[in-house]
Amino acid sequence: MGAYLRTFALFVLLTGIFVVFGWAIGTVWLGNAVGGVVTFLLLAGAMNAIAYFASDRIVLWSYRAKLVTEAEAPGLYRIVRQVTQQANLPMPKVAIIPTQTPNAMATGRNPQHAVVAVTQGILSLLSEDELRGVLAHEVSHVRNRDILVMSVAATLAGAISFMARMFGWNMLFGGGSRDRNGNAATLILALVGMILAPIAAILVQLAISRSREYKADYSGAKTIGQPLALASALEKLEVANRRRPLTFGSPASQSLFIVNPFAAGAFVRMFSTHPPIQERIARLRALAQGVDNY
Repeated sequence: MGAYLRTFALFVLLTGIFVVFGWAIGTVWLGNAVGGVVTFLLLAGAMNAIAYFASDRIVLWSYRAKLVTEAEAPGLYRIVRQVTQQANLPMPKVAIIPTQTPNAMATGRNPQHAVVAVTQGILSLLSEDELRGVLAHEVSHVRNRDILVMSVAATLAGAISFMARMFGWNMLFGGGSRDRNGNAATLILALVGMILAPIAAILVQLAISRSREYKADYSGAKTIGQPLALASALEKLEVANRRRPLTFGSPASQSLFIVNPFAAGAFVRMFSTHPPIQERIARLRALAQGVDNY
């Protein structure tokens, strides 16, 4: 129920942003506020539907992920099958992302439509036990329905960012002749739109609680009974992703990964959807000693 409520809240938030854009553009650019609101309300409804039913395919496409068969990746399939059986879940689809940046993610709206994806880099970096810990974490997101919220957030945040930049640049360089309220209003709207794009992405990321990552760490470690394996994997992944950050995809979808794969300064890390990695590792090590800090 919590996952569905969070998803509904995201729909309301992002639909509201679409409608505000419609009102502003309809007023300043088209001279028809009602028409702008209706147009963008319909657009928001379409985007919500697309995000719900196709967010997994959109996310996989954006990261160039390729679905693989058991014959193509027998070792990976074996571990995923072991973990999903321990978690009492159906076998998800398996995909590989063509990058040496080591990471993993899960996507899909429910356990029956889930995809677990790993990068090429993680397969060569981690031991089998460490990889099992990572996959148990991702399968826990599937079981907890977190991937629905994360996938919807990533898809709609990306759409809002694209829309804001498109209209911002269009109004700055191509919309002056259609402006009915003066060039100053057009310039202000364009600047607001361009500023709102990254802010919207941050708001969506913050809408996903960091506690979901702690819960996935905990339930993943308990599922396989190896909290130290996951702790060791997180330690390796944090170092490797800082050395070799991902160079494609959208930072709006960082919440889908087990660790943030993108280069980020101190300010960006303040707004990360992931808890501090050292705190995650410390809790897992305490769990291995019988201390439950979750």
